Amino acid sequence: MEQEKRARHGEADTGDLARKELEAGPLSAARGQPDPLPDRLERIVRGDRTLIRILETARQSHLPQWRLVAGCIYQTIWNSLTGRPAGTGINDYDLIYFDETDLSEEAERAAENGLRDGIADLPLPLEVRNQARVHLWFEEYFGLPYPPLASADEAITRYASTTHAVGIRLTHDDRLDVFAPFGLQDIFSMTVRPNPVLANKATHERKAGRAKQIWPELTVVPWEAPPLLDK
Repeated sequence: MEQEKRARHGEADTGDLARKELEAGPLSAARGQPDPLPDRLERIVRGDRTLIRILETARQSHLPQWRLVAGCIYQTIWNSLTGRPAGTGINDYDLIYFDETDLSEEAERAAENGLRDGIADLPLPLEVRNQARVHLWFEEYFGLPYPPLASADEAITRYASTTHAVGIRLTHDDRLDVFAPFGLQDIFSMTVRPNPVLANKATHERKAGRAKQIWPELTVVPWEAPPLLDK
């Protein structure tokens, strides 16, 4: 598997905003006001049979700290908002987990194959990556230092754009557990905003450029723009 595909799960030390969100918990509402966006996300996700099949299969895998993340989620939302067919623009389904007891590529590949075997008829590839080993290859590929992660959720705080930073999983009592360290407003407003926790401008611009071609309704915030301070 080419390194670029692997890199999408460890795109980008977390900034103050991300650290505060990690401490406060996912989707803490600004100024104590109720946030309707998680409910909207859940309705959209539960209406997509492919996402639900992946979530149900991953739940049975017992991979530690697993989440389905990034493009297949926010792009599904964009398709719902714009009336495009399900699956438009989605290249694959990205699933992360965190197992520091085995950092080998072989164990990572076995985890991926196990999940793929459980849902062999997916319309697109399922990519599974152990976030405990991202620091072993990230700097060689990107030329940027990447401190070891403490959890799978911390990896999400380092993605190149705030829009990318969303992960979900189904709990054993069938709740949808959502982690979005920068909130969901950028996703639902179709705004691709840089997350400058790493100097990963190239990834932000490349992915934003592709997305703009598929969803021209998007607003792309330049990398040099001031960071988001308030949701």
